[in-house]
Amino acid sequence: MPNPRQILKEVFGHDRFLGPQEEIINHVVAGGDALVLMPTGGGKSLCYQIPAMARPGTAIVLSPLIALMRDQVRALDALGARAACLHSGLAPAEARDVLSRLRAGTLDILYAAPERFMTAGFQQLLGEIPLALFAIDEAHCVSQWGHDFRPEYLQLAVIAERFPGVPRMALTATADGPTRKDIQARLHLEEARVFATGFDRPNIRYRVEPKDQPRRRLLRWITDEHPGQSGIVYRLSRKKVEDLAEWLTAQGVAALAYHAGLPPAERDRRQDRFMREEGLVMVATVAFGMGVDKPDVRFVAHLDPPKSMEAYHQETGRAGRDGAPAEALMLYAPADFAALRRLIAPQDGGDGGDGPGGGDSPRKRIELAKLTALAGYCETDACRRQILLGYFGQNLPEPCGNCDVCDDPTEPVDATILAQKALSCVFRTGQRFGARHLVDVLLGKNTTRVVRFGHDAVSTFGIGGEASEWQWQAVYRRLCAMGALAPDAEGHGSLVLTDTAWDILKGRRRFSMRLPAEPERRASRKSRTSEGRTSWVHEHLADAGDAALWERLRAWRSETAKAVEVPPYVVFHDRTLLDVVLLKPGKEADLARAGGMGRAKLEKYGPALLEILAGHYAAHGRGPAREPLAAEAGPAAAPVREPGETAAESLALFRDLGSVAAVAARRGLRPGTVQSHLLAYVRRGELSARAVAGLPDAVAACVEETITALRQAGQVGLGPVHEALSGGIDYDVLRCLEAGLWAAGRSGNGERA
Repeated sequence: MPNPRQILKEVFGHDRFLGPQEEIINHVVAGGDALVLMPTGGGKSLCYQIPAMARPGTAIVLSPLIALMRDQVRALDALGARAACLHSGLAPAEARDVLSRLRAGTLDILYAAPERFMTAGFQQLLGEIPLALFAIDEAHCVSQWGHDFRPEYLQLAVIAERFPGVPRMALTATADGPTRKDIQARLHLEEARVFATGFDRPNIRYRVEPKDQPRRRLLRWITDEHPGQSGIVYRLSRKKVEDLAEWLTAQGVAALAYHAGLPPAERDRRQDRFMREEGLVMVATVAFGMGVDKPDVRFVAHLDPPKSMEAYHQETGRAGRDGAPAEALMLYAPADFAALRRLIAPQDGGDGGDGPGGGDSPRKRIELAKLTALAGYCETDACRRQILLGYFGQNLPEPCGNCDVCDDPTEPVDATILAQKALSCVFRTGQRFGARHLVDVLLGKNTTRVVRFGHDAVSTFGIGGEASEWQWQAVYRRLCAMGALAPDAEGHGSLVLTDTAWDILKGRRRFSMRLPAEPERRASRKSRTSEGRTSWVHEHLADAGDAALWERLRAWRSETAKAVEVPPYVVFHDRTLLDVVLLKPGKEADLARAGGMGRAKLEKYGPALLEILAGHYAAHGRGPAREPLAAEAGPAAAPVREPGETAAESLALFRDLGSVAAVAARRGLRPGTVQSHLLAYVRRGELSARAVAGLPDAVAACVEETITALRQAGQVGLGPVHEALSGGIDYDVLRCLEAGLWAAGRSGNGERA
C-alpha cells in the first residue's frame, strides 16, 4: 500500500501536511469513517484524494455539481492521477469509456452525483468492483437545517447499509451544531470520528458597511483596491444580477452575470470563462459558487445580505483559497433584512400548517433565528471574526486585527439620549414612517413630506442637531438590529416600537454604540488588504531581476494554460511560481523543491521552466538562491491588542456589580459584548474566569475538565464541548472558561504550555 507522505510529495508536490490532514488521512486509510469540518481552502480534498490513492480499489466521491466534478478531475489529470467523473453532461461514448475504466480498475477516483449513485444499475456495478472509500462532499446539503438543503442527499444513507465494509467520509466547510448532528444522523455516521479543524480564514479581511449608493461604493472598492483581480459579487435576484453586471461593464469592469435563469450551456460557458481568465468579476445569485475551486479570487462582495451566517461564511470563503490576502465586503440596510424575513415567513403564515411549509414551522423559526444572527453580525461593535467564529462554536480569544471593527479606533459611547430621541420620534409620528423620514424630522428639515404630515409641529422636530444625518441613520439601524424597532407587518417600511424600545425610553435600559464617521472620511481610510494584495508576492522579490523573472513565469503560465485549455492555476499556483523565483534552480532536482511541483508536473513542465530560467540568468544574472515558502505560509497572525477604554469601563462595572448581565443592562450592551470585553482581562490573567462565568465551582470544574480532555484529543472549537455537555452550558460561558484555561496554561491546545 503506498505511503500517504510519498503520495503527497510525488503526486501533489508538497513536503508536509497542513493541520490535521495527516491524522484524517491515516484514519481513513486504516478503514475508519470520518466527518471532516474544514474551512474552504483548508485542504479538504486531499483528505479523500490521498486515501483514494493509498487504498486498493476506486474511491467514489459524491458531489452536487457537474462544474465541481469537472474542475477536480481537470486538476487531478494535471497531476497525473487516475480520475474521472460521471454526469449527465457526458456524451454516451464518454460515459461508456468512464464505466469501462471503472470496471477495469484503472480509476483511483470517480466523481458522481447523488442521483447517479441512486440508480440500481450503478449500485450493482459498484457491488462488483473493489471500492476504496465513499466521500460525500458538501455534506451540509443533507441537512434540512443547513443553508443549502438538497433532498437527493437524504438518499445517501443507503451507503451504510449497501456497502457496510467500505470507509465513509462526509466533508463540509460550513456547519453549525444542529447541522453537524443532522449530517451524522442522516448519513449514519454517529460512530464516525469527527475532525473539526475550526472555521477561521485568517487571510480574509471582513468589512460590513451600510448601503449608501451601493453601486458606486462597489465600483470604487473594485477599482481602488482590487483592480484587475478576480472576484464574486452576490445579489439576491436575477434582475439585480443582470443590471449590475451590465452597469459594471459600462464602467470598464470586466463583469459577467450568472443565475439559474440562464440556459445550462451558457452558465457553463460563463463559469468556464471565470475559471480560465484572470481579472473577471462574476455577478451572481447564490446559484454560483459551490465547488468553485478558483484559488485566486481576491474578493467577495454581498450587495444584498444572504439568509444566514452559514451562507455568509461559505460564500465569503470562496475568496483567498490560495492563502494570500483577500477581502469580503457586505453592504446592507434594515430593509434588506425585513424583505428576507417576509420571504422566509410571510405574514399570512403560508398554509398555516406545522409542516416544512407552515408559517410557524420549526424550519422557519430556525431560518429566522439564523437571519437575526446575521443582522446582529452586521451591527456588532465587537470583532467580526470573533462573532463569526463564535456562531460556529469556535473561540477566538483576542480580536483578530483584520476586520473593519478592529481597524476602527472609535470606541462605543453611551448613546441612550440619542436612542430615546430616535424612539420618541417614531412614537410622535404615529409609528407609520421609515428611518429616512424620521431623520428628516429630527434634523428639522422642512421637506414636502414633513410639512404635509404636520411633523414640523411635533415635539421631536429639530431636536437632533448633535448628530449628523449619517449618524442618525446608524442609530436607527442599531435599534432595528437589537429588536427595539420592528418593521411594520404590511412591509411598507414603517418602524414600530417593541417592548425593548419602551425599556430604553423609560430609562430601564442603556444604549451604547460606535458613532460612525461620515462616508467620505470612512472612504479615505486605506484598506490594509489593498496594500497586502500587491505586496504578498512582491515582498518576497529581492530586486528588479526577481520581479522580471516573476512576470516572465506568469506570462509562460498563461501561454501554457491557453495552449492546453486549462485555467492558469491548474498549470501552477502563484506560490509554486514564487518558489521557483526564490530557489533559482539550475537543475531538475532543485526545481522539484518548489511547493506543488509533483512528479507529473516536473516531467511535463520542467524542461520549459529550466530553459526560461537559463535565459533569465544569462540576461539578468542568477542571484542568490533562497528557501521556498513554507507549506503553511500565509498572512501573519493578528497582533494581540490592549483592552480599550470601553473594555476598561465594563471591567470597572463588573467589579462593582458582579455579573455580566448587570453590566450589560447598565451599559445598554448585549451580554456577549460585555463578555468579550471581560475575556481580554481573563486571558491576561487579571480577572477570574469562574467569576465571569457565574457558575458554581463544581460545575465550572467539570466544564474545564471537558474542555481540556477534548483539546488533548485534538478537537477544535467549542461545538464538541457544547455537545459533550448536552448543550447545557452557553457558548459565552464556555469561551470564558476556555480563556481562563489558556491564561493558566492548562488548555492543552498547544497555544501555551
